[in-house]
Amino acid sequence: MNGPRRLWLVDGSSYLYRAFFALPPLASSSGEPTGAVLGVLNMLNRLLREEQPELIAVVMDAPGRTFRDELFEAYKAHRPPMPDELRAQLQPLLEAIPALGLPLLRVEGVEADDVIGTLVDRARRDGLEVIVSTGDKDMAQLVDEHVTLVNTMFDTRLDPAGVREKFGVDPGQMVDYLALVGDSADNIPGVPKVGPKTAAKWLAEYGSLDEVIANAAAIGGKVGESLRAHLGELELSRQLATIRRDVALGLEPGDLTRRPPDAEALAALYRRLEFHSLLRQLPGSATAGAESPQADPEPATATAPAPDPPSRHYETILSEGAFAKWLARLARAPLFAIDTETTSLDYMQARLVGMSFCIEPGHAAYLPLAHDGPGAPDQLALETVLARLKPLLEDPGRPRLGHHLKYDAHIFANHGITLAGPWHDSMLESYVLNSTVTRHDMDSCARHYLGLETIRYEQVAGKGAKQIPFSQVPLEQA
Repeated sequence: MNGPRRLWLVDGSSYLYRAFFALPPLASSSGEPTGAVLGVLNMLNRLLREEQPELIAVVMDAPGRTFRDELFEAYKAHRPPMPDELRAQLQPLLEAIPALGLPLLRVEGVEADDVIGTLVDRARRDGLEVIVSTGDKDMAQLVDEHVTLVNTMFDTRLDPAGVREKFGVDPGQMVDYLALVGDSADNIPGVPKVGPKTAAKWLAEYGSLDEVIANAAAIGGKVGESLRAHLGELELSRQLATIRRDVALGLEPGDLTRRPPDAEALAALYRRLEFHSLLRQLPGSATAGAESPQADPEPATATAPAPDPPSRHYETILSEGAFAKWLARLARAPLFAIDTETTSLDYMQARLVGMSFCIEPGHAAYLPLAHDGPGAPDQLALETVLARLKPLLEDPGRPRLGHHLKYDAHIFANHGITLAGPWHDSMLESYVLNSTVTRHDMDSCARHYLGLETIRYEQVAGKGAKQIPFSQVPLEQA
């Protein structure tokens, strides 16, 4: 192996939540929820297959209070409790990770971030390169020339230059940045009226939070008034945002070696959870995957037998380079699916928020265009995107697929694009096939024809008076 050894640290808690909210809510024939476990295992298997790590650990939050709860009683207090369907999947995942041959770390009194931060410091000391697989922006404070963040959902990597591009500050300024901006997800107070741009501007001018505080009297306007009114809270915000590097672990990074998987334990778990596709991937799969004649296909809660889920590669398009790659893929594909996300069912009033593309089962992308909720990243310009898509969408010889395409056609027409060519509308095709066997919305069609439960709009946007527009749905859930 050329160069320094590499340590992979997987933020398992982040993986679990992302899988639960982003993937279909599957269940076994006994009613045991399984979708999040399957999603995490697919992500881990993909990492193992593509990266072949020698040193690796999965780090997850331990149950109970942490030192941050002692510092601030309101820390994360506004978060709803873990959904019962997710809690039921925690133990199977805790069994599966060691069976995969991966070290699993959970330390009481601290969060997974602090365990990762401690391992990063020790690995740096030992001359190791570190890759942290996470979707947590707080981890950006760990980045340097030898530490990189990987977000598998967005297929992005953050090195020091990437942190500066994304947040406008150096990795060493991230704690001060987070203290100023706050974090609504964790209930870190921050300074009201101070957003990412203001925090980055102050840190570029003054260099550190201490210097911002020292020069608070010179900062004018309403934002300056807000800063001076909340100076007393900034030290608490900084402590809450700081990832610890001194957690007692009883091991060293070099101890985190990947072991051979326990195929017998995995086979037993996969049979119980009815993960037949994963069973077939195990060594000696002819015997490992042997099932009783009455075994149901996964997921068993569906009306129709479900196919084994394909390997998933979903990404969010946030850069020109990623968009160019997907344009090329769409141009080469013999058939692709497209869908629009908007702010209203009334196409005359709707504002285009994003689009999704799919070129084959398990290979899809979401292109956000107008997400404006808290923490929303920079997105590609709407008119530029539509101008580059227009030739593909108006090509009369290119087959495309959609569901309720009449609505999408109106949305594109509002932007000067006329959909042309052979279009397959799965809603109309379902009606023509059998008009009475099922409703013809996407949720019902997926359940009837594929045996899959989709993620409903209310699951990501809420219900009734608490429902938010899709433009404010976090990208991790969109």
